[in-house]
Amino acid sequence: MFDSSKKITSRDILLLACIMGGIISIFRHLALGLNYNWDWSVIPGYIARFNSESGDWRAGMLTQGLLVTLRLSLWSIIFATIAGTVMGMWRVSPRPLLRMISGTYVGLVRNIPPLVLIFIFYFFLGDQIMQATGITELSYSLDDESSPVLTMLFGPVEQLPAFLSGVLTMALFEGAYITEIVRAGIESIDKEQWEASAALGFTRRNQLIHIVLPQAFSRSLPPLAGQFISTIKDSSIVSVISIQELTFAGQELMSATYRTFEIWTLVILMYFILTFPCSIGVRELEKRLNTHKGRIH
Repeated sequence: MFDSSKKITSRDILLLACIMGGIISIFRHLALGLNYNWDWSVIPGYIARFNSESGDWRAGMLTQGLLVTLRLSLWSIIFATIAGTVMGMWRVSPRPLLRMISGTYVGLVRNIPPLVLIFIFYFFLGDQIMQATGITELSYSLDDESSPVLTMLFGPVEQLPAFLSGVLTMALFEGAYITEIVRAGIESIDKEQWEASAALGFTRRNQLIHIVLPQAFSRSLPPLAGQFISTIKDSSIVSVISIQELTFAGQELMSATYRTFEIWTLVILMYFILTFPCSIGVRELEKRLNTHKGRIH
C-alpha cells in the first residue's frame, strides 16, 4: 500500500529550492570575494589528453591518480575485511588468548593517528617486509610493459613497494574498525541461534560460518558500507609517502599551475564519483535483503 506521507509536496520543493538558492548564493559570494581569476580551460588536459605521437587519448594526471586511489581502496577494503572478520571472531572467542590478541590489536590501532601509523609502517616495517619478501628486487627487475597484469592490478611496478606498504597500513587501520563492527554483529545474534545450531551438531566453527556470520554481516551492512566509504576517503593520507593517488596528483598540479580552486574542486568531484555509487549500491542491497527477509517471514 502506498504511503501518502512519503509524497513530495510543494512545500518540500519550495524548501529545497530555498536551500539550493542559499548555497549557490553563498558560493557565488565567496567566489567573487576571493578576487580569484578562475580558469577552467586547463582542467580537461588533467582528465584526458591527446597524444599526437601515437594518435590516441591517454589518461591525464588526475585520472591516473583516480585509478591509483581505486586500486588502493579496493585492495585495502579486501584485506581490511579479511583482517576485521578474523579479529572480530576472535573478539568473541571463548579462548582468552584470542580475545587478548584481538583486543590489543583494536586498542593499539584505534588509538594511534593514521598518519603516524603510516610513517611507522612505511619507514620502519614496510621496507624490511618488502625486502624480506623480495618485492623490492622484483620492482627493480620488471617494468610496466613486461608485466601488464601486475601494472593493471597494482599500478606502476616501480611504485609497488610503496603501494603495498600503503595497502597494508590502510588494511590494518580500517581492519580495527571493521573488527568492532563484526563483533557487534555477532553479539547481536540471538542466543537461541547458537543453541539451536549446537543442538543440530554444529561445531562452533560451523556455527560461525553457516549460521552466525551471514546474519551478522546482513545486520552490519550499513556500518560496513560506511567504513568502506571511509577507506576510500582515508586513502588520501598515503600521499605523504609519495604514492601518486588522487590527492598527491592534486598537490603536484596545484604546485605547478597554481590553479588551486579549479584543481581541488575537480578532486572533490572525483572522490564523490567514487563514493556516491557505493552508497547507492549498498542502499539497494539493503532493500533486497529486507525484501528477502520479508518473504521468508
